[in-house]
Amino acid sequence: MKNIVKTGKNRTFAPLFYKMETDVRLFSGSATNTLAEAISKAYGKELGKMAHYRFSDGEIQVSYDESIRGQSVFAIQSTMPPSDNLMELLLMLDAAKRASAQDVVAVIPYFGYARQDRKDQPRVAIGAKMVADMLALAGATRVMTMDLHADQIQGFFNIPVDHLYASSIFLPYIQSLNLEHLTIAAPDMGGSKRANAYAKHLKSEIVICYKQRTKANVVDHMTAIGEIEGRNIILVDDLVDTGGTLCKAADMMMERGALSVRALCTHAILSGKAYENIEKSKLLELIVTDTIPLKQQSPKIKVLSVAELFAKVIHSIQHHESISSNFIM
Repeated sequence: MKNIVKTGKNRTFAPLFYKMETDVRLFSGSATNTLAEAISKAYGKELGKMAHYRFSDGEIQVSYDESIRGQSVFAIQSTMPPSDNLMELLLMLDAAKRASAQDVVAVIPYFGYARQDRKDQPRVAIGAKMVADMLALAGATRVMTMDLHADQIQGFFNIPVDHLYASSIFLPYIQSLNLEHLTIAAPDMGGSKRANAYAKHLKSEIVICYKQRTKANVVDHMTAIGEIEGRNIILVDDLVDTGGTLCKAADMMMERGALSVRALCTHAILSGKAYENIEKSKLLELIVTDTIPLKQQSPKIKVLSVAELFAKVIHSIQHHESISSNFIM
């Protein structure tokens, strides 16, 4: 029997029932388009259509070229320098909010300004907190990122943060090398927690390097705590910038009798003379991910993709499933 509503004289109307099905829409910023395409392919969905404009003076404008009303929008963009990359992401979030998207997720494979997570000297900004506030204000309802420079940055947000770890990609690669006398090393004291987690999982020895800096990006002196001679060393860090610390650590360890030295770094910033430093160093191999596209190729640099991991977590979030199974540590 049909459900009929009668109103007024001889008027009959069937009630209208609207069912809004939330769909996933993946969009890419211009800085990490290659990674975004890989994520969308792994997810099984094409990237959404959007336009990126630049005015004559360099000002950025973005627009969505399809309806996203009531949809879950995932805006994919790493925020490495220049700052235009961060600004573009903020505009993408704001545009999605104003286009009535139901959820706006900022997918930030590399979270820039994460090294400014505290006041380590008087009268400096806490850049990571400022960026967290800007993302939320622009319209992000959730943030997904990988290997933050400091775990406590998650506390800067008042929205959910999904913090992924590249260990689920790096550890299988290390195991595939079948290295004997394996030792995991932290390039500085700050990385000891990360190195210890890798060492526990691999049941290997651990070495911790101690460095002294005269100024940012310049290492004045370095030494190491732990057994190095006759060991295959793998240095573990969240990022590599100029490569000064890694290269100095590798050279020092080879001089002290290491069999080989490799390095695992999630984010390949590689600024300044980084490529030159790596080529000249005694590093056998530098393994990175594609959270930041390489500026140039190098025979010593191997890139592992994070696309499948991000695609799996996006699927889990959309279907309200736990993502803890994606973490090895």
